[in-house]
Amino acid sequence: MNAALFREFGGPEKIEWGEAPDRPPQKGEVVVRVRACALNRLDAWVLKGIPAYKITPPHAPGSDVAGTVEQVGSGVSGWKSGDDVILYPVISCGTCAECKAGTEQLCQTKKVVGASPVWGGYAQYVTVPASILHRKPASLPFDQAAAIPITFITAWRMLVTLAGLKSGQTVLLMGAGSGVSTAGLSIARHLGAVTIAAATTEERRKRAMALGADHTVNSADPEFWKTVRDLTGGAGVDVALEHVGPAVFKPALQSLRSGGTLVTCGATTGPEAPLDLRYLFSRQLTVRGNYIGTPRELDAVLGLFEQNRLAVTLDETFPAKEARQALERLLSGRAFGKIVLSHET
Repeated sequence: MNAALFREFGGPEKIEWGEAPDRPPQKGEVVVRVRACALNRLDAWVLKGIPAYKITPPHAPGSDVAGTVEQVGSGVSGWKSGDDVILYPVISCGTCAECKAGTEQLCQTKKVVGASPVWGGYAQYVTVPASILHRKPASLPFDQAAAIPITFITAWRMLVTLAGLKSGQTVLLMGAGSGVSTAGLSIARHLGAVTIAAATTEERRKRAMALGADHTVNSADPEFWKTVRDLTGGAGVDVALEHVGPAVFKPALQSLRSGGTLVTCGATTGPEAPLDLRYLFSRQLTVRGNYIGTPRELDAVLGLFEQNRLAVTLDETFPAKEARQALERLLSGRAFGKIVLSHET
C-alpha cells in the first residue's frame, strides 16, 4: 500500500508519500480501506515525537478514519467486506477497571489509532480490532464521516455527559472555528441551548454566526467575560467549553454564572493556567477535564447524524498525497472546521 508517512520525527516537512507494507488481519481484526481521514493536532504531536506517544518511525498518523472493510480476520462476526465504517479511535484492553466502568478512553494500556504503534488513516489501509468499528451513516460522504469521531465525541462528552447542558441554558464556546468548537456548536444548537462563540478575529466570529451561533465575543480582549456577562443580563453562562488553555482560561472561568461548569480538553497555548481558588469556591464553580469520549457516545452522535440533527463543518479536503500541505494548514491556525485527507483523489 501507499501512505503519507514519516521516517524521522520533526515537522510537516518530514511527511512523505511512499510505499509501506500491508498487514493482514489477525484473529478478531479487520483491514479497512481508508477513504478519508480527518486531521487533529494530535497528528502533529505524534510527528514531533513527544514522549507520551511510544512510536518508532516509519509511521503513518491519523486517528479519525472512515472507510470500507476490505478483509475480515478469523473470529470476527457482524462485519463483511464492503461494509462502510467509522473507527472509534481508542483500542482498549477491555478488562481493566476503566474499561469495565465504560470509560475505555481512560484505559491505562490503551492504544490510539495513529498515535500508537497502530498505523493510522494517512495510510491507504489500516488493520484494527473489529471491536472499534461503527457503521457509517449511509447519507454521510466519507470526508464528513471522518470528521466526526474525535471532535464530536469529545464535544458531546464535555457538553452533555459532564456539563449536563440543557435546552434554554447558555454555553460559551471558546476557539470558534476549531473542530471541537464547531462540533460543540452543532450539539448545543441541537440541544436548544443559547450559544456564544468566542474567536480572536472578526472573520471567524462572522463565520460562527453563519453556522448559527446566537452571539459572538472577541476573545482577543482579556476582559471578554464582561461582554459575556452583558449578553446574559449579568448572570454569566451555564457552561463554558474550553480547549485553548492559559490565554483564555481565566476570563472563560469569569464568564460562568454562580454554580456554572467549565469543561476543558486542551492546552493549545500552554499547560498551566491561573486559578484563583477563592473565586472557584465562593461561586461554587465546577471545573472538569475531558479526554475524548466513549463508544456509546459515538453511537449517540452517529444516531443524530442519521436523523440529520447534527452537521459537520469542513475547512478543506486534500488528496492524501498532500498530507504535508494539509498539516501545514492545520498548524497555521487559519482553518475553520475540519481538514480532511482523501484517499479517493
